[in-house]
Amino acid sequence: MNQTAPQTHAKLRQRAEQLAGPLPPLLAEAEHLAQAVLLGAHGRRRSGTGDEFWQYRPARAGDEARMVDWRRSARSDAHFVREKEWQAAQSVLLWVDEARSMDFSSDRNRPTKADRARLLAMAISVLLIYGGERVALASLGTPPRSSQLQLLRIAQNFTEAKESEDYGTPVIRIMPPHSRALFVSDFMGDVVPVEAQLTRAADRGVRGVIYQVLDPVEEAFPFDGRTIFESMGGTIRHETLKAGDLRDRYLDRLAERKAKLADLARATDWQYACHHTNDSAQSALLWLYGALERKH
Repeated sequence: MNQTAPQTHAKLRQRAEQLAGPLPPLLAEAEHLAQAVLLGAHGRRRSGTGDEFWQYRPARAGDEARMVDWRRSARSDAHFVREKEWQAAQSVLLWVDEARSMDFSSDRNRPTKADRARLLAMAISVLLIYGGERVALASLGTPPRSSQLQLLRIAQNFTEAKESEDYGTPVIRIMPPHSRALFVSDFMGDVVPVEAQLTRAADRGVRGVIYQVLDPVEEAFPFDGRTIFESMGGTIRHETLKAGDLRDRYLDRLAERKAKLADLARATDWQYACHHTNDSAQSALLWLYGALERKH
């Protein structure tokens, strides 16, 4: 027993170091990205129901006597009302595709779809939690929370190796009514489960964003001549001698898929956008932040 204890502790420490190691870079990059967006975003502060003091304002006709701050009013000839900051924290649900198809990048100097999706999801989590919102990552299966610990949980989940299928489908088990949601994926798989999740969300008053992340090569289809197409998981393989002959059909099907996603978004009062991994992550995050802040 005494001989195995040190070995157990060593294994636990090694495991802890392995888990903690990737967290600082991911969080640091996400927080840096979030700070850049915050500099250009308007503040969320507004008056309303809450506990934190926001500002004094002159009393207006219709204000009840109990609303007047008599101590502040005693220092002037006017009556002032003490307003509190609006604190109706909302829940935001995140589903980030972990399928093998997301591991694709056409250039070693370009992030994979998965890397870009995780960075954007991590950064939007930073923005939302720092703004007082509650965030939940679908794969964690836990209720929405607002804390630094929740950010660490999300970052840890993103850095863990997982077994996955070639193409992912959104699954959110905990869906508070009237919350918001963000689905991030290449949406190259079956669209039926996506439609089912959006319908379920809409039935519960959940609104959100469908965010499609693609590599620029997936939009351009620059292939010609003999080409072997294979899924990232190796379950699908197609060889052709005339790849160029497939270009128009492929681009038509991709356009149909994007149109289908946009139609689903409109039908459920969500928003849809497509992002490419060679585009600015900061611009993408700014758009996402504004989209999730949109009032329905």
